[in-house]
Amino acid sequence: MSIGAAGVRETSLGFGKTISWTLALLAGLALTLWLMGRLPICKCGYVKLWHGVVKSSENSQHIADWYTPSHIIHGFIFYAVLHFLMPRASLGSKLLIALGVEAAWEIAENSPMVINRYRANTIALDYFGDSVLNSMADSLSMLFGFFIARWAPVALVVALAVGFELFTGYMIRDNLTLNVIMLLSPIEAIKTWQNGG
Repeated sequence: MSIGAAGVRETSLGFGKTISWTLALLAGLALTLWLMGRLPICKCGYVKLWHGVVKSSENSQHIADWYTPSHIIHGFIFYAVLHFLMPRASLGSKLLIALGVEAAWEIAENSPMVINRYRANTIALDYFGDSVLNSMADSLSMLFGFFIARWAPVALVVALAVGFELFTGYMIRDNLTLNVIMLLSPIEAIKTWQNGG
């Protein structure tokens, strides 16, 4: 047990257990996606650090793309929500819960129902699901965002989130906010604008 930054008594998982559970969750996610039929890497046969063409079959197949900032923002959001809801939980516990939620999202995102909804309601006409590599990179991006939120000033985290949203919105006419809107309650005007109309 330890005292956190806010003076709240925390129950610690321990560094070793946190790392072990983190690796187990990532391995479980990779195995689940592979069993779901996701390709380990892009079917093109090579791996790129960055792929910047959204309307292509290679989108969400490589390590990083225009949706990487959305996963960093996931980390910001998960840290903030868990910090508020579970002030007594250790950092390791919060991290594992955040990773569990991200893994659940990656599995849902790669289900036929969600893939088809993306293709019908968003600009992702060529989207056929993520590669396992891309889902792993997205999960690590979430963890990166989680740790930024843990150690950076709140104002900086908020500025980064807004900056990411505005920049990706400008560059590709899509971002986390638009993605959620179009997935849950599609608006035809947004779809038209995203398609260049």
